[in-house]
Amino acid sequence: MTTIGDVTTARGGGFVRTRRTRQSEALRGLVRETRLDPASFVYPLFVTHGVNERQPIESMPGQSRLSVDQLAAEAAELRSLGVRAVLLFGIPASKDAEGTEAYDDDGIIQQAARALKQADPALAVIADICLCEYTDHGHCGVLTAAGEVDNDPSLELLARMAVSCAEAGVDMVAPSDMMDGRVGAIRSALDQRGHESLPIMAYSAKYASAYYGPFREAADSTPQFGDRRGYQMDPPNVREALREVAADIEEQADIVMVKPALAYLDVIRVTRESTDLPLAAYNVSGEYAMLKAAAANGWLDERGAILETLTAIRRAGADIIITYHAKEAARWLNER
Repeated sequence: MTTIGDVTTARGGGFVRTRRTRQSEALRGLVRETRLDPASFVYPLFVTHGVNERQPIESMPGQSRLSVDQLAAEAAELRSLGVRAVLLFGIPASKDAEGTEAYDDDGIIQQAARALKQADPALAVIADICLCEYTDHGHCGVLTAAGEVDNDPSLELLARMAVSCAEAGVDMVAPSDMMDGRVGAIRSALDQRGHESLPIMAYSAKYASAYYGPFREAADSTPQFGDRRGYQMDPPNVREALREVAADIEEQADIVMVKPALAYLDVIRVTRESTDLPLAAYNVSGEYAMLKAAAANGWLDERGAILETLTAIRRAGADIIITYHAKEAARWLNER
């Protein structure tokens, strides 16, 4: 028997020794409950018009706007890393009140989809379906005469965009606009055009977050007036998120999503407990920029912090992680 302070213990027993399986990386790996896999990452891509364009995004170090001719090299790099899905955002040549280029069959996102599928037919190409990058006012739908986002007329344009992207060869559409009824409208339009098998990944619980700032620079999608709180979710609400998820499932969403991820891990968890559908979480631009800025200042270990962050999102219940860290995280995971 050995006495340590007021604790008496028998060697090898007397209390639970949870440290036994933490003594080496091999042992820790055997009992690890949550695992990251590059195959579960989706890498967002910002695509612009032009030739040989690779425009760095200042607020998102390591990210760039790419012209279509740059996408084949991007696809090859992702294949080598084991990242097998991308999410496309387009920067149009011109904007108007109805976001016309969003549903132009030769629009930027349609061109990008065709180029990626030609470069790597096995790559899963997902099209973000929203009008905010394409409208001159920067809102996610068309406006009434009073300047309010008009829900029902916006559904028709979103459905047209989804069909156009489907016919350009995308493997999935992902409506992010937060208009009521948009999943059902898109499903109906896809089915009518013979795309019954094309899945929908719905941005179901998308919050009106302060973490979107760098994305708005990248996609040039900042609203020209007002904000998006009238249609994106109020950050204090959780039960409302479950209503949004349930509505999207009823309208035949195949995958549901929570966005952002880090400040909403509790929402990811309750969503996971509410449905057996695949669940995505979007590790958004502001979350990415914070870690990059802290790492650049030497305030934290970049590799450790990024992998810990992605593990937390996975541990909360996400099956799919949309993240700008996908390339570097995949590289580190492949080194293990």
